[in-house]
Amino acid sequence: MPTIIDEILKHLPKDADISETSFEGANIILYTKNKKFFLNQSTIIRDVVGIVKKRIELRPDPAITLNIEKAEAEIKKLIPKEAKVANVLFDAPRSVVVIEAEKPGLVIGKQGELLREIKSKTFWIPLIKRSPALRSQIIENIRGVLYQNSDYRKKFLHKIGLKIYDDNAQKDDKKEDWVRLTVLGAGRHVGRSCFLLQTPRSKILLDCGVNAAASGPKAYPHFDAPDFNLQDIDAIILSHPHVDHGGFIPYLYKLGYRGPVYCTAPTRDIIALLCLDMIDVNFKQTGSALFGAADVREMVKHIICLDYEEVTDIAPDVRITLYNAGHILGSSMTHLHIGNGLHNFLYTGDFKYLRTHLLEPASTKFPRLDTVLMEATYGGRANVLEPRKETEKKMVELINKTIARGGKVLIPVFGVGRSQEMMLLIENAVRSGAMKEAPIFVQGMVWDITAIHTAYPDFLNRNIRKAIFHKDENPFLSPLLKKVGSKKEQQAVIDGEPCIILATAGMMNAGASLEYFRQLAENPKNSLLFVGYVSEGTVGRKVQDGESEVQVPLREGRPENVKVNMEIATFHAFTGHAGRNELMNFVRNLSPRPKKVIVNHGEVSRCLDLASSIYKANRIETIAPANLDAIRLK
Repeated sequence: MPTIIDEILKHLPKDADISETSFEGANIILYTKNKKFFLNQSTIIRDVVGIVKKRIELRPDPAITLNIEKAEAEIKKLIPKEAKVANVLFDAPRSVVVIEAEKPGLVIGKQGELLREIKSKTFWIPLIKRSPALRSQIIENIRGVLYQNSDYRKKFLHKIGLKIYDDNAQKDDKKEDWVRLTVLGAGRHVGRSCFLLQTPRSKILLDCGVNAAASGPKAYPHFDAPDFNLQDIDAIILSHPHVDHGGFIPYLYKLGYRGPVYCTAPTRDIIALLCLDMIDVNFKQTGSALFGAADVREMVKHIICLDYEEVTDIAPDVRITLYNAGHILGSSMTHLHIGNGLHNFLYTGDFKYLRTHLLEPASTKFPRLDTVLMEATYGGRANVLEPRKETEKKMVELINKTIARGGKVLIPVFGVGRSQEMMLLIENAVRSGAMKEAPIFVQGMVWDITAIHTAYPDFLNRNIRKAIFHKDENPFLSPLLKKVGSKKEQQAVIDGEPCIILATAGMMNAGASLEYFRQLAENPKNSLLFVGYVSEGTVGRKVQDGESEVQVPLREGRPENVKVNMEIATFHAFTGHAGRNELMNFVRNLSPRPKKVIVNHGEVSRCLDLASSIYKANRIETIAPANLDAIRLK
């Protein structure tokens, strides 16, 4: 065992009776058979944490935990009925019991009193989770996968810890210190985001996505790069679950990767759902898929979830902290502290530097900062976004006009982010009287992802978080929202009364939005509203650019020509990406001031324009690398 374990045990009392020591990633876990020590050890463990500067958790040895049936009965007896416990799940290898309840505060009790009572009477470690206001099948499935594989997870996390605390890797003074970044995707274009960060001791992938608007090799990261070898990758960090950032990860597990993926809990749940949807869409379009459901499950088994601003080691010389990116639920900026102060690197992923109906703005304050890798989706000089309030007013007016003339409003949305933002905006407009009441039909997967939002209110802005805590005020439970599942229900919406339709995909390159568009496009009473970025080459981009007739691919593979007579409008301000002014303000407000800014994730002209403007305004070194470029950061 690494010397850090010996150091910890040296500071514990002789009667601690530590039966097992293990790692859960960078966290150090001690199992004790001494019931008294387990219940009264807080100050001792805190003192040891102060010495070794690592997170340590003391758990009861499974031998002293109460029988599961008796423990469950005791827990249900202790918790008041008003808490509305939905589930009690036992993770026996880790001596942990997960309690899901509608009102977690009642399970915790005043100042944690009830949690302490559960521990003292059952000798299990209670973890409390909020039950989603909307039932989420994907969350239930993910938790099922984790519990079914709890023995494997324990061994896997221990193996990761052994690598992190590898004393030889940490103290190899013969190796020269350097940091290198290789662009494997999203260099001067949008799609297939993927970056390889290397040090002499570690190789880490930042995102690994697909380009949904491309086909063939151009759809995937450049894994033919000389630097890349899948077997050498120590970890993957996923900034957020959009498929252009994470849709290729299950394929890596299909190829044999068995290392960790680090992300937030909402990102884990949503990327699993979107990857399963990718499989379904690919089979419908081509009869085959890049990976299968088993590969998605394998990915879930290896994900390590982190909260915002939780600091943890992920390699012998790399420490990670995730910060809010403001882009979608659970989206994160990745701050990497490399070496012993050698270099501090920030990867923004996609971000929004503006408070929205759903989220707080992206973070700009960091402990240390040398290099920033940031997006340029709306980085061109002409990409100044209209103020949100003005845009919202125009959108409400257009929806009112469309409904009044007997038409339907189709809003193609990304399943996560734009769809929930639109729900909140429309629901608020109806409640305030600014918009005439009309049913809002929500396509199936959007509903599933909305349910995930209700499970993680702590990742939302304070207003929505507060509303979710009160069932009567929860905007996601509005009677205006109506779920659409089957083809029959979808056709009934198309044939029915004036309404608002939220359907994926947001770029109209696949999904229900294409079918709605195919049947609604020729009627001039209807309207089509774009509320997010639309890539070149997609059906959505062709419509947005004003083509009067477009080809729509059908499920059988034959394209159909569709005349576009419906009213078309684009509202760029609703994008989850930072606009030109936001990007410039973000760099200006970064603290501390970085020495270098690398620009990616934008069309060529926008990347070059943003890089040039940042340099001129701030006198910071900038670069806009192309795919396969490698940059020495240190």
